[in-house]
Amino acid sequence: MPASPARAAAFDILLAVQQRDAYASELLHSDRLRDLSAADRGLCTEIVMGVLRWQSALDATLARFSSQKLSRLDPEVLAAIRMAAYQIAFTRVPPRAAVNESVELVKRARKKSAAPFVNAVLRKVVIAAPQIAPGGMEAQKDTPYERIAETYAHPQWLISRWILEYGPAATLAICRFDQEVPATTLRLTDPAAESELRSEGIELAPGALLALARCVASGDLTHTRAFVEGRLHIQDEGSQLVAALVGRGLRLLDCCAAPGGKTAVLAEQNPEATIVAAELHEHRARLLRERVRAANVQVITADASNLNVGSNFDRILADVPCSGTGTLARNPEIKWKLQKDDLRDLHARQVSILGGALSHLAPGGRLVYSTCSLEAEECESVVEEVLRENAAYRLVDCRKELERLERDRELTSNSNRGSSQAAQRPITIDSLLRGPYLRTIPGLHPCDGFFAAIIERMINN
Repeated sequence: MPASPARAAAFDILLAVQQRDAYASELLHSDRLRDLSAADRGLCTEIVMGVLRWQSALDATLARFSSQKLSRLDPEVLAAIRMAAYQIAFTRVPPRAAVNESVELVKRARKKSAAPFVNAVLRKVVIAAPQIAPGGMEAQKDTPYERIAETYAHPQWLISRWILEYGPAATLAICRFDQEVPATTLRLTDPAAESELRSEGIELAPGALLALARCVASGDLTHTRAFVEGRLHIQDEGSQLVAALVGRGLRLLDCCAAPGGKTAVLAEQNPEATIVAAELHEHRARLLRERVRAANVQVITADASNLNVGSNFDRILADVPCSGTGTLARNPEIKWKLQKDDLRDLHARQVSILGGALSHLAPGGRLVYSTCSLEAEECESVVEEVLRENAAYRLVDCRKELERLERDRELTSNSNRGSSQAAQRPITIDSLLRGPYLRTIPGLHPCDGFFAAIIERMINN
């Protein structure tokens, strides 16, 4: 009997993530799932994201029962046993079905000789399942970072960094948040669209940070007319807040614009402005044009560190490529791909982009530098290094802009979204600040982890 369509799709996506550095979230919204039923799409998504979130915990159990080192297994075999282990320990799928389906998957991948091995390992996993699931795992390590890393399936090197930077309590909150399915949020500026969504069975709740944000309480947003027609987009509230910090101007530059969520916010906030949106890769620039259809947005394909667009922009957004460690709830594969040395390379690239972007700022103009990273090398360190070499610019305290957003009733505080403790607490301006910078922390705030700095070019320079 062939593997079910949902599991076959999940298997293919996990292999693509493992072998081709693809991103699961992109593949799960691609044509790969077009012919699946709603139930099968849901199962496929749960398996893919569950395996990636809990990969180290799954591997620790599988290693106990495998006669071979996991690193020596064929990628197809490893993906299949991870999928079964996740279903056995974390879902209500009958263990027998999970085992049989994974055996069929290795046969489908032309690894038939591995079928007896897969079957033997997984039957042992069935017995050990209670030790893998949350609440059943008892970390045996001695140090806090080792215990958190083992219990919540994160790399130890990341946990040790976060404990030093944010403390054990915040680190624990981040890890718990990363292991949960994140809320689906969007930005709604059209009351008619909200009514239309409700008529299509989408239940919405207010956002936690922004007046125009909505949280999808129930329903599948991706099958609504407004979503299919490109009239609304899914966007984390932290991302929306960063774009709101840019404010208003007549000539705006978005340096690293794809996929376009923040560009769309800039266009909505500045309907009379001219906005140049730059993207390095042509295929992403095409997607940006499809997503952001505002008449005042000009999309160009160019390197953000070396743009040829003039120096008269009064507002610039430099939302730079980064490690993405603030988005692990949505992109869990980053945990297993990112290496320490990557941060050094990213830092150099980010310094280059920020330095280049500042050269396009008009006197009196402001630039927002942002990342979705929790790492200081990509955040404060980049800003401080660039400003040391550029006396014509000064750092502006983000508090002033947050207070402006609050006065304009764009920034709000709803304490009843979701079920986590972070969602239950009102969000204050103080909680959103780390010194002069904006800093959202997953688990302490009900959104991804974002950093933002506001830099102003002084008029007399």
